[in-house]
Amino acid sequence: MQDNATEVTAAGIARLAGVGRAAVSNWRRRHADFPKPVGGTETSPSFALAEVEAWLRRQGKLAEVPLRERVWQQLVGHPEGPLTALVHAGCALLLIHERPTVWLDASAGSDARLAAILPGVLEQVLTPVNAETPVHTPAARHGVHAAHGVSAATPAATPAATAPAATPALRIPTGPQLLPSVPLLRGAGELAAEIGARQAFEFLLGRHLDANPRQYTLTPAELAALMADLAGPARTVLDPACGTGALLRAVEPRPDQELYAQDSAPELAALTALRLALHSRAGVRGAAGDTLRADAFPGLRAGAVLCHPPFNERNWGHDELAYDPRWEYGFPARTESELAWVQHALARLADGGAAVLLMPPAAASRRSGRRIRADLLRRGALRAVVALPVGAAPPYNIPLHVWVLRRPERTPASPELLLVDTGRFAGEGRGGPDWPAVREAVLDAWRDFDRAGRLAERPGLARSVPVIELLGDDVDLAPARHLPPVVADGAEQLAAVRERLGETLRLTADLTPPPAAPAPGARWPLTTVGELSRGGALMMRSGGNGGHARVPVLTDHDVLAGTAPSGTLPESEEEPVLTEPGDVVVPVLGGGSVARVIDDATAGAALGRNLVLLRPDRAALDPWFLAGFLRGTANNRQASSYASTATRLDVRRLQLPRLPLDEQRRYGARFRALDEFERALRRASRLGEQLVRGMYDGLTDGTVAPD
Repeated sequence: MQDNATEVTAAGIARLAGVGRAAVSNWRRRHADFPKPVGGTETSPSFALAEVEAWLRRQGKLAEVPLRERVWQQLVGHPEGPLTALVHAGCALLLIHERPTVWLDASAGSDARLAAILPGVLEQVLTPVNAETPVHTPAARHGVHAAHGVSAATPAATPAATAPAATPALRIPTGPQLLPSVPLLRGAGELAAEIGARQAFEFLLGRHLDANPRQYTLTPAELAALMADLAGPARTVLDPACGTGALLRAVEPRPDQELYAQDSAPELAALTALRLALHSRAGVRGAAGDTLRADAFPGLRAGAVLCHPPFNERNWGHDELAYDPRWEYGFPARTESELAWVQHALARLADGGAAVLLMPPAAASRRSGRRIRADLLRRGALRAVVALPVGAAPPYNIPLHVWVLRRPERTPASPELLLVDTGRFAGEGRGGPDWPAVREAVLDAWRDFDRAGRLAERPGLARSVPVIELLGDDVDLAPARHLPPVVADGAEQLAAVRERLGETLRLTADLTPPPAAPAPGARWPLTTVGELSRGGALMMRSGGNGGHARVPVLTDHDVLAGTAPSGTLPESEEEPVLTEPGDVVVPVLGGGSVARVIDDATAGAALGRNLVLLRPDRAALDPWFLAGFLRGTANNRQASSYASTATRLDVRRLQLPRLPLDEQRRYGARFRALDEFERALRRASRLGEQLVRGMYDGLTDGTVAPD
C-alpha cells in the first residue's frame, strides 16, 4: 500500500490516539508488536501511518480521528516533505474544483491507475495558470525582451533580456512523482467533498504556515485588504514578490480580471498560483524566478501593482542591472533594494495605474536613497507615505510604512505628498493594532487627498505637504517628522483619568481576596479533559482558518490580554466556531496558564487560531470550576510540550478533580471572584499608564503646570 509512504511522529501518534507523548513511549516499550520506526532519527523516529492506525485499531486505542487531522498527518508525513505534498494536493483540489467528474473517474480505480492518469488531466487545468500566450499590452515603454513566454510589442536587446528566464509556477508532476502522494490526494478529495476544494486547500496551507511561522514572512489579511483598497479596483493586477498570495487574494474581483504573480521561491509561486486559481474566476498567470533579475512579465502594463518586497537585500542584482531601463528615477544603491522594487513596480504600471508597497521605515529617510526619493516627488510618482502602528506586520517591533505611487500621465504643476501616521492605533501588550480604526483613518485621508490633490491638517494624524518643502538635504519622508504632535490631554481630562483610576483602585481593594486559609493537601481522584470529552461531559473544538467578514474574532492575544474580540479571519465558506456564554477558551501556544470563561459581551465571536474551546455540560461541569483548575501552574506544566522556540499545550492532557457539582460551584465562585480581581488590576494598570503618559506629555508641551 502506498499509504505506508506517509510517516508520522510520536507527537502525531499521540494526537491520533488522544493521549500524551509519554503514553506512546510506554506503548513502544510494553508492546512487542508496536510498529517499528521507518525513518526519522534515533531520538525522534517516524512511523508508517498506515501501520500505526492498524495497530491502534487492533488495540482499541484509536480515537475518532477527524478527517482534517488524518489528511494533515498524511501531508506532514509525506516522504518528499510538506511543500511538495501541498503542491500535489493543491493540483488535485484544483482539478476537483474545475472538473469534479474527471476526478471521480480518475480516482475510481487503483492507486497506480490514478497516478498514471493524473498528469494528463492536470495538464488541462494547470496550463491556463502557466499560460505561454503573450500579454496583450500597449507597446513596451522600454522594449525589454520577454521571459516565460510574455512578449513586449517592441522588443530590444538590453542587459535585462539576458538574465535567466523565469519558469512556470506550476510544473505538471509525473506519474512516478505522484504515486507516493495518492493516499493524500484521496484524503484531500474526501475533505473537498466535506468542506469544498477551496476550503480544503486553505485549511492545509493555513495549518502549514501556522506550524512553520519562522520560515515565511506573511502579510496579515487586514494589511493586505488595506493595501488593495489603496490601489483601487483594477482589471490587471501584479504582485512581483507574491509569497503565499495574500495581497492578490485581497484584490476586489472584477469581470475579465487578470492576476499576475511571481516569486523567487518556486514552492511559494506554485502555492500562490493554486490558491488564486481556487479563490477566484480571474485569469491567473504565475511564474517562479527572481523578479529583478528575470522578470516574467516585462511587457505587462498593469492597472495596479501590490508588493511586500524582501527588506534589506544586498544581493538584489546591483552589479548586473546597472543599465536596466527600469531605473527611471535613479540607479538604486546596493543598500536600497526597496527603491529598486519601487521602480520595478512603476515600470510595470500603465499610465495612471497605482502601486502600493510595504516598506521599512528606513527607506523614507536613508541618505543613500535621497536622490531617488527627490525625483519620485518632483515627477509626482510618490503620492502618499503611511506609517503603520507597531505590530502591524513582521517584523512586529518596527512601525512599517506603506507607499502609494502612481505612474504619472504628466508631471503635476505643484505636487503634494500625503503623510499619515497611525501609530496611535497600536494595540496593547501582545494584541495587534486597532485595524478598523487604522483602515478608517487611512482610507478617509487618502480618498479626500486623491480627489482634491491636497489635504488639510488632521492634527497628529495626516496632512499633505507641498513637495518643495520636502526637497531638503535628506528628503526625509517619515510622517512623524512632518506631522505636528497632538497636544496632550488638558488638566481636565487628566483629572477625569485620575478619578477613574481612584475608583478602580478602591474596587480593587474591595475585590482583594481574603487571607488564604490553610487546607490539608487534597488527594482527589483526577480526570483529564480528553476523558471528559470522550465521555460527553464537554465538547472540544479548535479555532479555524476562515469565517465570515462581519463576525468579530476572539484571538489568542485577546484571551491573554483579557480584551474584547479584535481579530479577523479570511472570509470563506468554512463554518466558524462561535462562542457561547459559559464556554471556556484556552490558548495552546506561549506557555501561559490562561483560561477565559466567555461572558454575554464576548459571546457570538468566532474562535481564532491557536485557541481551543471547551463547552461543558452544565449538568456535569461548572464552567468557572473548569477554568480555574485548568489555570494551575503544575497542571499546565505536565500538559505542555516544548520545541526549540515555542511551548505548546495539549489541552486533552489537562487535569481536574472529580468533584460533585455542588463542590465544583464552591470552587467556581472563588475562581470567578479571582477573575474579577484580575480584571480590575488590569484596568487600574491601563489607567495608571494613561495618567503617567498624559502627565509627562502635558508637562513637556506646556498644557499642565508643574505645581
